[in-house]
Amino acid sequence: MLHVSGTPIPGAAAAVRRLRDAGHRLRFVTNSTTRSSAQLAEQLREMGIELADDELQTTGGVAARTLAGRRVLALTMPGLLDDLDGLQLVGMNVDAVLLGGADEGEETGRVFSYLNLNRAFHELEAGADLYCLHKNKWWQTSDGQRLDTGAFVAGLEYAADTEATVLGKPSSEYFAAALEALDAEPALTWMVGDDLEGDCLGAHRHGMRTVLVRTGKFRPDEVERSQVQPDGIISSIAQLPDWLERSL
Repeated sequence: MLHVSGTPIPGAAAAVRRLRDAGHRLRFVTNSTTRSSAQLAEQLREMGIELADDELQTTGGVAARTLAGRRVLALTMPGLLDDLDGLQLVGMNVDAVLLGGADEGEETGRVFSYLNLNRAFHELEAGADLYCLHKNKWWQTSDGQRLDTGAFVAGLEYAADTEATVLGKPSSEYFAAALEALDAEPALTWMVGDDLEGDCLGAHRHGMRTVLVRTGKFRPDEVERSQVQPDGIISSIAQLPDWLERSL
C-alpha cells in the first residue's frame, strides 16, 4: 500500500502527513516477513514516511508474544530473527512449528528445503502445534507475483492433518491488537490496504470499515467475485485524505 518492492507509492508520504495533521491516529500493520520490525520502520522512514517504532505492528512481534515460553522450530527468513528474540528456537522436540517469510532470494531455498519441511512434518506428527505468520498465497513485487508462505503452510496442514493458527492478517486477533494499541472502536476505524482478503475482508469480519487501494496486490476480478465489498476503492493512498474528508 505504501510501496512495492521498496519503491514508494507516489504521494504516500504526503498522505500520511495529512492524515496526522487532520488528527487521525495511525497504526501501520503488515504481513511482511522478510525483515525485522526495526528494519521495516527504518525503510519506511527512508521513503519519507513519518512513524515511530511502536506504531508499526508486525507478525514477528505477535509470534514472540504468542509463543513465549515454548520450544519453537521457526522456518522464517533470517531478517526476522530479531523479532523472535526471547523465544526458545530449537530444531527438534518442539512445542510449536512456525512458518513465515517466503522470498525470491537464496535464503528461501534453505528455509523451505525438503529437509526443513520434513523436520517440521515429523514435529507436527509428534504433537507440535502449527503456526504461521500469515497464509498469503502470493505477494507482489515490481517484477510480478511471487509464491508466498501459504503454499508451504497448506502442504504441512495436508500432510500432518492439522490446521495452522494464523498470527497475522486476516486473523481477528491481529486486528484486535491494532485496535487495542489505538484504543479505538472497530466501527470508527478504517483499514486501508491493497489486499482484498487479508486487509479488507479480515478487517470487515472484525467490524472495521475498509478502503481498498488499486496498487500492489489489487485485482479487479477479485473484487467482482467477492460477496463482501470494501466501503471504498481509491486509486492509491495518495487519494485517502481527500476521500476521507468527503466520506466522514
